[in-house]
Amino acid sequence: MNQRLHLAASVILLSAGLLGCEDAGKKPVQAHVPAVAPAPVAAAAVHAPPELPALPLTTPGRKPPVSLLPPVPSGKAYLIAKVREKFASGEQNYKAGHLEAARKDFDDAVDWMLESGYDPNSDPQLSELFHRVVDTVYAYELQAFRAGDGFSEAPAVPAAIDEVAEMTFPVDPGLKARAEEAAKNSPHDLPLTVNDEVLSFVNFFQTPRGRAIVETGLRRAGRYREMISRVLREEGVPQDLIYLAQAESAFQPLALSRAGARGIWQFVAYRGKEYGLRQTWWIDERQDPEKATRAAAQHLRDLYNQFGDWYLAMAAYNCGPGNVQKAIERTGYADFWELYSRKVLPRETKNYVPIILALTLIAKDAAHYNVLVEAEAPVPTDIVKIGRPIDLRLVAETIDVDVETLRALNPSLLRLATPDDPSFELHLPQGTAPRFSAEIADIPPDKWVSWRRHRVEAGETLTSLAKKYRVTSAAIADANNLPRTAALDPGEKLIIPATQPQMETKRRLVSYRVRKGDTLLGIADRFSVDSDDVRKWNRLKSNKVSRGMVLRIYTLGGAPETSPVHAHAKAKKKAPSASTGSTPGGAVAANHN
Repeated sequence: MNQRLHLAASVILLSAGLLGCEDAGKKPVQAHVPAVAPAPVAAAAVHAPPELPALPLTTPGRKPPVSLLPPVPSGKAYLIAKVREKFASGEQNYKAGHLEAARKDFDDAVDWMLESGYDPNSDPQLSELFHRVVDTVYAYELQAFRAGDGFSEAPAVPAAIDEVAEMTFPVDPGLKARAEEAAKNSPHDLPLTVNDEVLSFVNFFQTPRGRAIVETGLRRAGRYREMISRVLREEGVPQDLIYLAQAESAFQPLALSRAGARGIWQFVAYRGKEYGLRQTWWIDERQDPEKATRAAAQHLRDLYNQFGDWYLAMAAYNCGPGNVQKAIERTGYADFWELYSRKVLPRETKNYVPIILALTLIAKDAAHYNVLVEAEAPVPTDIVKIGRPIDLRLVAETIDVDVETLRALNPSLLRLATPDDPSFELHLPQGTAPRFSAEIADIPPDKWVSWRRHRVEAGETLTSLAKKYRVTSAAIADANNLPRTAALDPGEKLIIPATQPQMETKRRLVSYRVRKGDTLLGIADRFSVDSDDVRKWNRLKSNKVSRGMVLRIYTLGGAPETSPVHAHAKAKKKAPSASTGSTPGGAVAANHN
């Protein structure tokens, strides 16, 4: 009995950890049990280890571990966060003028919704976000004129100076006497040097190619001569500096040189900014004839004050004052012709001053050089401050002029819209400002970038106009206070209300399964949307569609034969997926769960 108790105590001590492992290894316990049959219960107590309580998983009093990873939101919360993130990025890119990046962000935001597996209409929060994203994207695209050329800059034309500046031409000795006589007898306020360098360009301007450059410039000069003369006088610089503009651009406001200089006076970007010419996504004031003329006059006056010589000032205008200053320091001569002969100026700059002098000589004695052109008349304008962005097409439709007329009067506009700048002055044909102010009052100012006007032609109806402008006939009727069944009179001018984003009818996303005989143009026409939009929504590279393909369509009124809401209800009842189920007309609500 004592031996049995001794063994049991040893087992308990070992199990409780009161005997260290090291001691237990050195002094193993050996039990000598008598060879008598133990009672069954006692045997179990000896041979079976005692049951131990469950060990604690954490140390009592220890703080729970903190994860270093960000919390993972639920599926719906994650979707909303990602859509908002992409949408915010798109808005930022759009406002900065980065339209391609904005398009990518907006497409991603919509795709997150479309490909998430959630039905946007099944949850109020998702529905609100989805419609806000889609409506805003459409509104931005309208402001940038996705339907046409608003995304693209107004086309530039080559600068005249690029065609001439690096040329060389032989001297015609017969020209010298006449040129010297003209220089002596013609009134001028710049020195008129006649030498071989100048005469070589006088000779060039007698060739068919050169004569065309001269005649174009003198013809267009008539449009701006009065304004340029006034500004040069106000800035206190010589009147003959007008021929610098003729050499640079032939008075073409959209002139663009290979070096990136723009406008009549060919300002490069940094120099234009230095003299206050703004350059944004929407406007470039280097192309504003009067603002650029004033900046050029001020710059030339500053250069004259620096060098004390008009020829050096003109050379510095071309290649920069730093290059002219280095040439002077290198040679010790502050004289253009010395710098010319010592070949310390860029080749283009060497020719620049002779070109201007040659054009001045010809312009002052045009008949002798057989240059007979009728100068364009100045174009008087009305100036209005719009106060907010407006589509030039709406302006043109309001006062019944063509868009190209407005663009010609406002060459600083790079797109078909005015900037969001209350100080911007829009030039209209003379006498049209009162009419514009009266008629534009019929359209809410916040709709000026999207609403249009239309003069009715014979045979047109509310329905045909609704299809043309992708609005409902009811919306056109309501905007013009017409009965919804009204017949239209040819010549009547209608307000065309905003397209998709501003319409009261909510846009819905549906999926359309392409059927045999379908074409992309036919599908677009069926849903009253643009085929280009259908291609963009579905990332199609061409108009080709295949039977069984499922297309995403943003509609105003749903499928042609059933509304998207009804299509969705029917589809959910039958529980198909967007790729397998369809409703009458082939449309189903997208993104079934």
